[in-house]
Amino acid sequence: MRNFSVVSEFILLGLSADAQVQAVLFVVFLVIYALTLTGNSMILLVIKADVRLRSPMYFFLGHLSFLDLLYSSVSMPKMLENLLSERKTIPVKGCLAQAFFVFAIGGTEALLLAVMAYDRYAAICHPLLYGQMMSDRFCQGLVWGSWSLAILNSLINALLAVNLDFCHYGAIHNYNCEFPSLFPLSCSDVSTNVAAILWTFVIHASGTFLLVVCSYGCIFSTILNMSSTRGRSKAFSTCSSHLTVVMLYFGSACLRYVMSTSGSPVETFFSLQYSVITPMLNPFIYSLKNKEVKAAVRKLLARCCQHFG
Repeated sequence: MRNFSVVSEFILLGLSADAQVQAVLFVVFLVIYALTLTGNSMILLVIKADVRLRSPMYFFLGHLSFLDLLYSSVSMPKMLENLLSERKTIPVKGCLAQAFFVFAIGGTEALLLAVMAYDRYAAICHPLLYGQMMSDRFCQGLVWGSWSLAILNSLINALLAVNLDFCHYGAIHNYNCEFPSLFPLSCSDVSTNVAAILWTFVIHASGTFLLVVCSYGCIFSTILNMSSTRGRSKAFSTCSSHLTVVMLYFGSACLRYVMSTSGSPVETFFSLQYSVITPMLNPFIYSLKNKEVKAAVRKLLARCCQHFG
């Protein structure tokens, strides 16, 4: 007989223990969640409604917005609930499920951002072959491949985590459940889990990061060799939105999973950056820097005003 009692739930310590601060944070994150849902839903609607937005770039952007809707919805409703509740608990099984979806959706988003970098490479470096390189069937294969690889990656870590026994005081120093946060709470041997998440993350991150770096290396080389200043400006403008999102997402996610789990505010900040802030910013980054998206949004809003007017 093992001399310990297994816990059935964890406590999410969240962002603050002060009741007044929690009330302010509830309002702030409720607004962020509303903006995330509204902005990404708007991107999906305009891509669906406007026939001019039928290129692979917007096909991938639509899937990115869908991922951001899922990403924020996995963590934020529970966070908002805990900010109003005195009993900030989550069942162990619910916590493992949340960790699985966070890792799977986050991994899919990383792969999709790498795919979007390749799409920009094909458009700028091989414009005459772009239609052949980025056919509808190939684009669909890239999206489904991104989902499949990320889910498989997360499933490996989830199956290993399910076999762990959690017997320590179940306090997670964060607002949501992620695999690295669970390991210090286990009284089982977590060496296999740590090695698995480290290697799957390194392989996943290095592969996607390498594709992004190679794509943009070729893109910048092509842009610098352009004789037209207007052509260079247009090419840079096309890539700037995607490159901004890549730096925001990859930077915070890599730092979060590489650093050791200690419950520090820095870990929480990085988690918030890639799972809460970036999904809210993505639609604004793409719409503010893209004339076609802005025109499609204005057209959709004008239709709505005419319909309800």
